[in-house]
Amino acid sequence: TNCITVILLTFQENILTELKNWKLNLIQHHKLQMRQEKEKHAARVKQLQNEMENLKELLHTYEISISRKDEVVITNLTQALEKQKERVELMRKFTLWRIQRVKTKQEEYANSVADRHFRTALMKKVWAAWRSASEAGWKDKVARACQLRAEDMCVQLTNDYEAKIAELTATLEQRKAEILRLHSERDQYEDTMKKAFLRGVCALNLEAMTVFQSK
Repeated sequence: TNCITVILLTFQENILTELKNWKLNLIQHHKLQMRQEKEKHAARVKQLQNEMENLKELLHTYEISISRKDEVVITNLTQALEKQKERVELMRKFTLWRIQRVKTKQEEYANSVADRHFRTALMKKVWAAWRSASEAGWKDKVARACQLRAEDMCVQLTNDYEAKIAELTATLEQRKAEILRLHSERDQYEDTMKKAFLRGVCALNLEAMTVFQSK
């Protein structure tokens, strides 16, 4: 027991030592990362400061350049506005001309649609008149032909169904005969099993009587 206690204490001390070492290593690693991050941050801040100085100088240069170019820009804008006015006027005239052209095409299309509709309605009327005149003659022919066709189909279906019924009846009779045969075989098998069972019981009884008589 003392040896086990010493071993456990030693094991515990070793674990605590490992934990302390791991903690110290972790703290040192964290400090190293913090120092590296601070150095990176300082370098980035210095870089941004340099970029800000460069941008300030560039902005000052742009301000000087813009102040010198204001007059030229105003002149160019004035000329551009004049050209834009001329372009807008041309576009307005072109738009008016195009609207007038579209109206003309719409009127022409409306006239063609009305004419086509009139011809279609006239053709429908002529077709209705011709159809009403011709339907009276061929309707009776179609009815007679349909009746004859229906009678032929009924006769054919009747013959088919009768042949199918006869086939099914024959199959049913075969199945009934098979079932009767199977019932007969089952009865014979049960009778054989009963006789065999009775023979076995009788044999056991005789053997038991022989044993008792010998005793």
